[in-house]
Amino acid sequence: MKSGRPPLRAVIADDQALVRTGFRMILAADGIDVTAEAADGAEAVAAARRTRPDVVLMDIRMPEMDGIEATRRITGDAAADGTRVIILTTYDLDHYVYAALTAGASGFLLKDVTPEHLVSAVRLVQAGDALLAPTITRRLIERFTHRDVPEAVAPHRDLSGLTARELEVLRLLATGLTNAELASRLFLSPTTVKTHVGRILSKLNLRDRVQAVVFAYETGLITPGGGEQAG
Repeated sequence: MKSGRPPLRAVIADDQALVRTGFRMILAADGIDVTAEAADGAEAVAAARRTRPDVVLMDIRMPEMDGIEATRRITGDAAADGTRVIILTTYDLDHYVYAALTAGASGFLLKDVTPEHLVSAVRLVQAGDALLAPTITRRLIERFTHRDVPEAVAPHRDLSGLTARELEVLRLLATGLTNAELASRLFLSPTTVKTHVGRILSKLNLRDRVQAVVFAYETGLITPGGGEQAG
């Protein structure tokens, strides 16, 4: 590693051994330490608790326990605080992805991801940024936001506590923009944008940027079809 920091640690959970092997080789080639592999959700939860990884790459359809429940258990485990989950999916599994995001996943990747994108995504999420490509985010959220969303996932929070600038940042964040893109759009420094995002999460009692995106759609701040609610 070029820096003095310890290597990023990851767990790979997928019921296909070939997929796990391929991802392990890609991550290892970039200096990412794969601490464990899991063939089902239960193994993924156990591996996360045992090795305390920075990131878990989580398949959705797995035996014993699916990736959604495994994600919920990992993100809800106080001992695993700081562990981020990236969902691995394919387009025909879109209806599972929204459930996984609301269960606590920090983003998602398509299984045909390039090696470069895989490594970049793992590092991006570990650093606390969003892994929400705008086109895929809109497609998923707009399609599934209003379908059988548990009440606990759509808490009633008062947006009046946000400043005009924070509302603007939240609207743009909900379209999938990264901090760098937000900074460019708003003519602000990345540090200022990071401060705004942190305040938004704190005021709305949200865990991370993914929850902020879901919340923006569910409250109508961003409406299906890509439009923003006035005011």
